[in-house]
Amino acid sequence: MANESAVQLTSAELSQIWTSYLNDTASICILKYFLKTCEDPDAHNILEHALKLSEGHVAKLTTIFNGEDYPVPAGFSENQDLNIEAPRLFSDQYLLHFMFQMSQISLNAYSVAKSLAVRPDIDAYFAECLQESKELDTMAKQALLSKGLFVRSPFIPYPDKVDYVKKQSFLTGWFGERRPLLSLEIANLYANFQRNALGSATLVGFSQIAQTKKVGQFFTRGKKIADKHNEIFGSILREDDLPVPMTSDTFVTESKVPPFSDKMMLFIVTALIGLGVGYYGTSISTSLRRDLTVHYDRFIHEILKYSEDGANLLIDHGWMEEPPRASDRDELAND
Repeated sequence: MANESAVQLTSAELSQIWTSYLNDTASICILKYFLKTCEDPDAHNILEHALKLSEGHVAKLTTIFNGEDYPVPAGFSENQDLNIEAPRLFSDQYLLHFMFQMSQISLNAYSVAKSLAVRPDIDAYFAECLQESKELDTMAKQALLSKGLFVRSPFIPYPDKVDYVKKQSFLTGWFGERRPLLSLEIANLYANFQRNALGSATLVGFSQIAQTKKVGQFFTRGKKIADKHNEIFGSILREDDLPVPMTSDTFVTESKVPPFSDKMMLFIVTALIGLGVGYYGTSISTSLRRDLTVHYDRFIHEILKYSEDGANLLIDHGWMEEPPRASDRDELAND
């Protein structure tokens, strides 16, 4: 059998290791700053563990790029994108919720990367990352639970027998009597609300420290979008007398000293928007009530436009690193 590790990386594998490198270099900057400002010992342990993982990832990915004679991405660096001496911007409670959400995102991202990997060394790398994300998710979850900070999805009654849908009105949403939400619809609404609430707090902090006016305005606009979506998610949950997660104004301090560069904050926000589109898409595919699918469809279009504006800001400032792409045959022909 031929040595599979000698086979060139596929476009799918290359896309995943390239994106992972950028994400991990950004994570190193973020985690080092959080560690400097963190006071809670449990949060400190989780951040320290996550930092070691990201540093290990960058070292392994650099080895892979060098082995392929592929240029190592610029990514982000402590010298250019981090001011480690900046005062605290986010509370310890925010840090715990941030790490829990990041571990959830990593679980999804690495499971996709693992499924796309064919070459044994790349498959093994993402399998290891997936295992690490599972452990980090458990650590963050247990810390939140122990402090009474974990917000569970609503409880619903168990049925006493199996039943079947009898009427087409099961799918209705806008007209006629709406049926109660299904458990998976509740789960999606709740999870999307929590992600938006943390995103809103992040954007508040970023808007305070942005050094470029347009970048700050972009973050403020994003907060308004997240809050508006959560107003609708909350109204749908309240209609079925279900609890709505609480948001917190105590997540963000009043500091105006930037720990991160505008370039890195824009990268983080546009990356999170892309993930939000994916989560909303999953919610559409698993929601059977028509009003929910229409809401999610409208939200996706809104945040896609917001994401495009963020990408334009990155391009305008010369901050967008070009991802791996196919050959431009027209350009080659002209040359």
